[in-house]
Amino acid sequence: MNTIQLTQLPRQIPGNLDHPTPLFDNQEGHAVYWLGIPEVTAFRSNVYLVLDGDEAVLIDPGHRSYFDLICERVKQIVPLQQLSGMILCHQDPDVAGSMAQWLDVNPQMDIITSLRAHILLPAYGQEHYRFFNIEEPYRLASRRKLQFIEAPFLHSPGSFATYDEESRFLFSGDIWAALDMDWTLLVQDFEAHRDKLNMFNQDYMAGNVATRNFVRCLEDFAISAILPQHGAILPEQHVAAALDYMRELRCGLDLLYP
Repeated sequence: MNTIQLTQLPRQIPGNLDHPTPLFDNQEGHAVYWLGIPEVTAFRSNVYLVLDGDEAVLIDPGHRSYFDLICERVKQIVPLQQLSGMILCHQDPDVAGSMAQWLDVNPQMDIITSLRAHILLPAYGQEHYRFFNIEEPYRLASRRKLQFIEAPFLHSPGSFATYDEESRFLFSGDIWAALDMDWTLLVQDFEAHRDKLNMFNQDYMAGNVATRNFVRCLEDFAISAILPQHGAILPEQHVAAALDYMRELRCGLDLLYP
């Protein structure tokens, strides 16, 4: 199988990037793209798209101000009418704020999320949409699956991660998010990245009981990269260290109520 290798991608994405960045392509109709956002902020957000044959799924499209940019990048890959679903790992505005705008473009999209997030999403101004509950895998056109791993209180009660079985990518939402003004697309040195992980995960994750048990839920998944919603992507050579980091992390209630 021919694939794009993460190790061959540039570390740094220029701020004026005007096209999607391919992260995976099996040359058989299944691909994964990084869509942005190229903003200069420590809270830089990542938006991803999974393409499978004639359909595509958007992952954590971001807040309203991202919509025009992300929309243009999606159109460079696939017609907007072929977006079959939108994954929202939780309900925060930096993840889901643009939901209503996307539904205006294609009202037939599935909103793929947890029940706890689904209850809150109508606050964005769109009450009627096709809800797909993450209790079941999401089957793509080729019958490949996106699987969901629930991650309660990391950091929202209804948070979850998404696993693409073809690329073996784990889209982790806010888990393994990092804050970094000197941003790169890929983590090069995990030990140097640890402080950037701490700045987010120590404050936002509920506690070690949650992080440790989430890692346990990942034991049956072969992971070739971890793709968080904030910060740099963790390629395969850093996956084991990233799992150890989350397994041992002291955070949230562990620090506030020792």
